[in-house]
Amino acid sequence: MSEVETTNDQNPAPKKRKAKKPSRSQMRSASRRLALQAIYQWQMNHSSVNEIETQFTLDQDMSDCDKAYFRELLQGVTSRAKKLDDLFEELLDRSLSELDSIELAVMRIGAFELSERLDVPYRVVINESVELAKGFGATESHKYVNGILDKLAQRVRREEIAARRNS
Repeated sequence: MSEVETTNDQNPAPKKRKAKKPSRSQMRSASRRLALQAIYQWQMNHSSVNEIETQFTLDQDMSDCDKAYFRELLQGVTSRAKKLDDLFEELLDRSLSELDSIELAVMRIGAFELSERLDVPYRVVINESVELAKGFGATESHKYVNGILDKLAQRVRREEIAARRNS
């Protein structure tokens, strides 16, 4: 054996570490990223939501995401798109049709979580939406998304915001 191949008790071979399992919040963040991409695809080509979900399940690495949360976001946003748009449309400074498709998808996800997922704190919803806009949207879109969702949160999460301010 050559010197490179030999190991002894003083210099044991390095141990391989197991990959750390992602936290619940990391898994939900991954679910939101995938849901954003799926919702964007739905908005752009009007494919069947079930086809898109099947395609993502087969084609994407979903090992680090909460698959049930991905499904809830995809199904919930697409089935309630008009209702969600109505929640934030009057807060916009332009028409829905003038919104960038990524901004629209991000705001729909944010509006869904603010109105339907009361277990997710409003600040988490806004922060996650801003991160999605930073990662996928136009240069300054995260600021716009932040402003709209903050105004929406003040309407649909009034009690939660008041409780936070009073604590």
